[in-house]
Amino acid sequence: MNGLETVLTIIVMNIVYVSLFTIRIILVMKSRRLLASFISMFEVFAYLMGLNIVLSNIDKPLNLAAYCVGWGGGVWLGIKIEEWLALGYSTLQIVVESDGSSSLPALLRERGFGVTNWLAEGRDGPRLVMEVLTKRSLEKHLLKLIQEIAPRAFVISYEPRAFRGGFWTKRLKQDQR
Repeated sequence: MNGLETVLTIIVMNIVYVSLFTIRIILVMKSRRLLASFISMFEVFAYLMGLNIVLSNIDKPLNLAAYCVGWGGGVWLGIKIEEWLALGYSTLQIVVESDGSSSLPALLRERGFGVTNWLAEGRDGPRLVMEVLTKRSLEKHLLKLIQEIAPRAFVISYEPRAFRGGFWTKRLKQDQR
């Protein structure tokens, strides 16, 4: 390989390695053991191949720079792939002013979201608090919907690790049939 081919190979190998590494870590966190194990085989292959090329040409600083560029590119691509996959679920806690007649929970339910709501007291008076569980792939859509309906809403999003019972588990059982 000439110098340019070596540099490009190092960059590509590291992008592949770090992207797979990022996806594997996410899969491990989501308890997808079998898929994470399978991906790790390709990950370690890409790692060893790229590292072998770098170490065989360690006297050339451009190769080290290519390794670093590939690493950064792999992190970026891994994040983009994870966003595209959007595995798992999100829980959004939505807090809006309560005038006693808020139709937001009903509107969200009409759109297919499971909503649990209750009245709470905030610094500036009564608030309506809603908790909504959704697939991560629908989170951006839900946030956009909330922004359109209640632009002043306070929203917190987090990922639940596990849940059981309620609206979602009934729906999941029906979807699996």
